[in-house]
Amino acid sequence: MDIGSIFLLIGILIVVLIFIFQPFLDERRHRSLITQALPTAEKEMHVSALLAERDRILRALQELEFDYHLGKIPEEDYPIQRQYLLQKGVEVIKTLDKIDGDDNSEDQIQRIEKVINENRVDGDDNSEKMIKDVDIESMIAARKRTKDSKPDGFCPKCGKPVSKNDKFCAKCGKTL
Repeated sequence: MDIGSIFLLIGILIVVLIFIFQPFLDERRHRSLITQALPTAEKEMHVSALLAERDRILRALQELEFDYHLGKIPEEDYPIQRQYLLQKGVEVIKTLDKIDGDDNSEDQIQRIEKVINENRVDGDDNSEKMIKDVDIESMIAARKRTKDSKPDGFCPKCGKPVSKNDKFCAKCGKTL
């Protein structure tokens, strides 16, 4: 083997090694691009999490008001729970404002109240409708009690009370 052949083999070997190790060299370059992009991605994820938290708190406030108007929440617990949710909402909105660089002088609690009132579905009409629904439900329950208390007859097989409209006994299944 002469010297020219050896240089040719070494040159081919170097080209092959560069070709094989090129993905590892490119990865370092891409890794630096990824690390530069991470802070913006983390900021977007943080903002997204804060927006989701804000929406969750607003929904919780709306549900709290709805439950309070239905009478599910005692009057002594309502102001405490409402104040707690308002405070959490203010903290989230302040954090969002710091991130966005907004320096609004508008009171944070008023902003939350405004959003709640915008999403409220006719509170007065809704409460009147709830009262009417409760009246209707009580009338239906009274009607069912009177109907259940007066049987139209009894099953000939098992003796269970049945009404005129029943075609089968609810207990034994006998045809009436």
